[in-house]
Amino acid sequence: MVQAIINITEHSNRILNIIKAKYGLRDKSEAINVVVEEYEDAILEPGLRSEYAKKALKIHKQPSIKVGTVENLRKRYEK
Repeated sequence: MVQAIINITEHSNRILNIIKAKYGLRDKSEAINVVVEEYEDAILEPGLRSEYAKKALKIHKQPSIKVGTVENLRKRYEK
């Protein structure tokens, strides 16, 4: 765990208090964590997240499937 002393505006402080109350959190540190997680999900591109990179590597390692034509693909998956 990392500890930090931060300076925030009064407005930001009020927002953190609202988030703390809304989610039943113990302190503002937990409220900041909630805000950061929401920001990550809403704003950051999937390419920047480590889970995405791990998933892409896993998919890349899977053997490819030779299908040939669209008809062959349909035969394979419409059984």
